Amino acid sequence: MSSVIGVDLGGTKVVAACLRGREMGDSVLDATDRSASGALIDQLVAVVGRIRPDDLAAVGIGVPSVVEFATGRVVSSVNIPLTDVPLRQVLGDRLGVPVFVDNDATAAALAEAHDMDLRLVARNLVMLTIGTGLGGGIVLGGRIYRGATGGAGEFGHTLVGMPVDEDARVPAPGQSFPQHGSLEYAAAGRGLDRLAAHAAQERPESALGQRRAEGLPVLGADAVEAAKAGDPVARDIVEIWAERVGIGIANAINTFDPEEVVIGGGAARAGEMLLEPARQIALGYVVPGLRGRANIRLAWHGVRAGVLGAALLAAHEVEKSGGHVDGLPSEREPLTAHEEASS
Repeated sequence: MSSVIGVDLGGTKVVAACLRGREMGDSVLDATDRSASGALIDQLVAVVGRIRPDDLAAVGIGVPSVVEFATGRVVSSVNIPLTDVPLRQVLGDRLGVPVFVDNDATAAALAEAHDMDLRLVARNLVMLTIGTGLGGGIVLGGRIYRGATGGAGEFGHTLVGMPVDEDARVPAPGQSFPQHGSLEYAAAGRGLDRLAAHAAQERPESALGQRRAEGLPVLGADAVEAAKAGDPVARDIVEIWAERVGIGIANAINTFDPEEVVIGGGAARAGEMLLEPARQIALGYVVPGLRGRANIRLAWHGVRAGVLGAALLAAHEVEKSGGHVDGLPSEREPLTAHEEASS
């Protein structure tokens, strides 16, 4: 039986695990070495080496970057020093096995299209990954959709705010990203941070206001925790944030008509406090013909989605090239749960 390794490379940590058949091994984790591209590549080689089995067929890696998938070159990268690095070639030469590189959110979307038994159950799926920033991935027809250049799925940079008066001009674009009118600016982790800080200043009697009075930082995660504890101001803040996420979900449904929209990343820890208001707002903004058709849910695979998706990516690419990874589902003729039950 042959195996693959998935690597989830983030701005703060590197996670890797081995996938054999339908079983994921234990993860190994390191703090990301962002000192230089060479040092980071050395680290990736070392992390793979720590769990490398004798029957390794390929390695998949998800990176928080725009990737030219055909060559595995990192086109642009903000948080890690890999811009213009031909990562597929460099790691392939170092590891001696095929390496496949893709955007991390795209890899996570591929994982979420599979259930806990790694059966492909959603041919058409959109995933929003909400953490410090806001990214996403798209699966269409059971396969990853990358767009013409590998940059598809940047849902955070969709524009959700602009003047609507009859004589209003479109404002000049800003010089940096995220743009003020973008979904990422409004609904990513930093957007929730701003909402929490403003509430702490305006409502000193609230739990967030008390943190501010004590000289403690007030961040979005604090708002979520205070909301879970029942603080009404924090609950309002989290609801506003969730409604903003709902606008992003509506845009995804109106554009792609998916079977499922999945919310992942650190935001998923907010659970139903995020999901239910987001779902209600999304349903209100989805065009009538599509309303109620897509399942909107939190990610199944949690923090493991990135590493699992990278491993599945490697397995599928091995299969495309004529190889096979024993025990894994075929990508060539994927079945939805309905089709599987009917066959």
